[in-house]
Amino acid sequence: MLGYISDTFTSKLFPFITLLIFGYFNCVLDMLRWLSPNWLSWNKYSEIMLRTLEKRILQESFSALKTSYRGCYVDIGPVVGPADKIWTLSFNTESTKTPLVLIHGLGAGVALWCLNIDALAATRPVYAFDLLGFGRSSRPDFATDALETEKQMVRSIEEWRKEMKLERFILCGHSLGGFVATAYALVYPDAVKHLILADPWGFPERPRDTSQVPLWIKTLSYVMQPINPLSSIRLAGPLGPWFINTLRPDISRKYVSTLIDPDVIPQYIYQCNSQYPSGESAFRAMMNGIGWAMHPMERRIHLLNSHIPITLLWGSKSWIEHSAEDILKTKRSNSYFDLKVISGGGHHVYADKPEQFNQIVIEACDFIDQESATGRLAILPSDGNHNSELLDT
Repeated sequence: MLGYISDTFTSKLFPFITLLIFGYFNCVLDMLRWLSPNWLSWNKYSEIMLRTLEKRILQESFSALKTSYRGCYVDIGPVVGPADKIWTLSFNTESTKTPLVLIHGLGAGVALWCLNIDALAATRPVYAFDLLGFGRSSRPDFATDALETEKQMVRSIEEWRKEMKLERFILCGHSLGGFVATAYALVYPDAVKHLILADPWGFPERPRDTSQVPLWIKTLSYVMQPINPLSSIRLAGPLGPWFINTLRPDISRKYVSTLIDPDVIPQYIYQCNSQYPSGESAFRAMMNGIGWAMHPMERRIHLLNSHIPITLLWGSKSWIEHSAEDILKTKRSNSYFDLKVISGGGHHVYADKPEQFNQIVIEACDFIDQESATGRLAILPSDGNHNSELLDT
C-alpha cells in the first residue's frame, strides 16, 4: 500500500517515532521562518531534475534498459483539470501480443519499474504511465468525495486508453494501482483481458473491532487522517531525500546492485512527491484511515465481469492484511483466480524479488493469450479450489 512505511516498522515505537519526526521538522521549519524567510520560498521540485533522474534510472544504471522505449505526454483532455496529460513510456509496441499496462502505487513513478521492464517487454507491448496526479503527469485538483475521485481516476485511464488506441489489455497494478485497476475493470470490463493485482490496497472493510489492529497502524491512521500522507517529505525541504532514505533505507537497497548511484532512488521519489500533492489528495479522499478504502472492493468485487481472470500476488513478508484472497474466493467463486506468494518478498514485491515477480506476470500474460487463442477460458469450480502457489527464492 504505502511505499514509505517499512515492513519492519511494526513495533510499538513506530507511532511515537513518527510523531517525533513530524514535530522535529515542524520545529525546524518554524526556526527557519525566522532565520531565513526566503528559504521556505525555495522551490525544491525541479521538472528538469525529475526528468534527469528518471533518465538516469532507466538508461544510465549498471543494468540499463535494453529495451528501447518512447516517452511522451498523452493528452487526455479535461478529465479533472482543463487539459490533463499522462506521462507514458511505451515498450515493444511492434509486438502483436496483448499489451500489458503497469500502474504504480502511492508516491511512485514509472522509473521504479526499471527492474521489470526488460523481462516483461521481451515478447509483448508494455506501457507504464504516471497516474494522474503523480510523477510527471498533470496535477489537477481532484474531487473531495471518495467515489467521485475514484471515477475521475478511472476516467483518466479510459481517456488514456482511447488516445493510445488500445482495444484490450492486461492490467497490472501495485498497491493503490491495484485498487485503481480493479475500479477501472468494474466500469470498463470489455477493455480488460486479465487483472494482475500486486499486493493491492483497498480491498477489505475497515474492521469495527480494532483490538487486533497493530497499535502503529491505528496511531498512523489517526495522525494521517487530516493531512496528505506524504506531507512530511515536503516539510523536509532540501532534506527530503535524506528523510526518505532514513525512514526507508531498504528502498535504495532494492536497487543497489543495478544503480551506479543508489542515492538516485530517494532523490527520484523526493522529486515525484515534492510537487503539488494532487494524487495524494485523491488518495486521502478515497481512504478511510490510511489502511482502508472509503468504498472497499469487498463491497463490489462480485460485480466484476466473471470472465475477467484475476492473478493475485504478494510477498510473504508484506505487512498488508491479505484478506483479498478470501474476498476474491468468496465473491467470485465461479471465476478464474490464481494466487502467488513470493517467499521473502515485502510489499514492494516487484523490486524485492523482481525475477520471481516477472516470472509470475509473464506466465499470467502468456496464459491469457493461450486461452484467447483457443477460444476458451478456464472457469474454476465454486468449491474454493483456486490455484495457489508459494514461490521460493
